[in-house]
Amino acid sequence: MSVRVRFAPSPTGRLHVGNIYVALNNWLFARQRGGSFLLRLDDTDVERSTAEFAAGIETDLTWLGLTWDVFARQTERIVAYDAAAEKLKASGRLYPCYESAEELALKRKVQLGQGKPPVYDRAALKLSAEDRAKLEAAGQKPHWRFKLEGRRVEWNDLVRGPEHIDAASQSDPVLIRADGTYLYTLPSVVDDIDLGVTQVIRGNDHVTNTATQIQIFEALGGTAPGFAHLPLLVDAAGEGLSKRLGSLSISDLRAQGLEPMALNAYLAHIGTGEPVLPVRHLDELIAKHDLGKFGKSSPRFDPAELLHLNARLLHLLPYDEAKPHLVALGLGEVDVALWEVARANVEKIEEIGEWHRICRGAIAPHLADSSFAAAAADVLPPEPWDDGTWKNWTEAVKAATGRKGKDLFMPLRLALTGLEHGPELRLLLPLIGREKTLRRLRGESA
Repeated sequence: MSVRVRFAPSPTGRLHVGNIYVALNNWLFARQRGGSFLLRLDDTDVERSTAEFAAGIETDLTWLGLTWDVFARQTERIVAYDAAAEKLKASGRLYPCYESAEELALKRKVQLGQGKPPVYDRAALKLSAEDRAKLEAAGQKPHWRFKLEGRRVEWNDLVRGPEHIDAASQSDPVLIRADGTYLYTLPSVVDDIDLGVTQVIRGNDHVTNTATQIQIFEALGGTAPGFAHLPLLVDAAGEGLSKRLGSLSISDLRAQGLEPMALNAYLAHIGTGEPVLPVRHLDELIAKHDLGKFGKSSPRFDPAELLHLNARLLHLLPYDEAKPHLVALGLGEVDVALWEVARANVEKIEEIGEWHRICRGAIAPHLADSSFAAAAADVLPPEPWDDGTWKNWTEAVKAATGRKGKDLFMPLRLALTGLEHGPELRLLLPLIGREKTLRRLRGESA
C-alpha cells in the first residue's frame, strides 16, 4: 500500500513550532517513501475557525516548502461522519447518555474520594427506552459515548516501540456532543479510513487516545494505521512550550527574518541525538530522516540555538540562492562581492542592509582623531584596489604616524564603517572604494 500521512491542524490560530515539528516529520516520512502528504483542516469548530487562519496555515507550510498532495476540510465531510455514527449506533457501540456536566463532575469526585479511578460508570446503558423517552420529553438531549471493549490494545509504535493500553482503565469517550456536533475523535478516524492514511505521526500526548481510536477503526470495519508518537518540545529551561507559543508562531519567526531551511533543519534534528547542522535543501533532510532516532525525552527548542543555526546557514548560502531574498529587501543592487564579504557577519539576511549602507550608501563621520585620519588620507593609494591594498595602506599609515596594533586599526575601522566589528577590512576596503574612504577620513558624510 502506498504511504499516506496527514497533517491536520485546526484553523483556530496560527501555526507554531510544535505544529511544524509534527508536520515536518510527516512530510519527510512520506517523501522518503515516495508517498503522499495530506493537509486536512479540522475546521468543525465553526465558532473559532476562520478563513484567515486557514489561509495562514497554507502560507506557512508553503514558505517552509512543505507542499501537500491532497487537501481536505472536515466541514465538507459531515455526511461521512453522520453515516459512521449511524453505523456505530446500529451496532450498539455508540450509546446515548444524559448526565449533565455537573452530574459527571460529581461522579468523578465521589470515585476519587473512594480511591477509584474516575471512569464513567456506564449508567446510561441501564436506561430503558421509556427512561430515555421521558428524559428527551423533558428537553434533555443526549451526548453519545463509544462503548469500549475492556481489553488490552497493543501496537508497535514507530517511535516508542511496543505499546499497550488497557482499555478497561479508560472511560467510554464522548464522540458526539449534546448539540449534535462531533468531537475530534470520530471525524479523524473516518477521515483516516476514507482518505487512505497509512501512518499517523503525532505528539505523544495522544498515546492514550490511540487505543480508543484503534477500537473505533475496527468497529467501523477499517484497518488501523501505524502510529508514531513524537516526544513533545520543551523550551530551553525544560518547560512546556504551551505558554510561549505566541512568540514562536511561524508567521512571527518569518517576520523576524528567519530562513525557512534554518527552521526545517533545526526541527528535523532536535531530539534525534544527531548534531544540529545547517542544511540548504529539504532533499538532504529527506535522505536522513528516521523516526527511530527519536527518544522518549522531550527535545529542547532554544530560539538562540535556532538563530545561531540561521547564521550558519547564511554563511554557507551562495549568492544565487540568496539573491531573491536580497531583492525582496528592497535595498537596490546587492552584488555578489558584497554578499560574499558580508554574509559571515549576519545572523538574519535583513542585516545585510547595514553592510549595503556602509559599502554602497552613506554613513556619518566617526573620527576619534582627525589629525591621524588626515595623515592616513595623505598616504591613501590610488585605485584599482584589491584585498592587498589594506596591508599596503596600513603599512604606510604606520610609517607616517608611528601607530600600530589596535591604536592603528580601530580608528580606521570606525572611520570607514562606523562600527567596531565586522568583516575584514582588507575585504571591505575595495567595496567602499577610494572616494568614500577619502571623504570619511576627512570627516565628511559619505
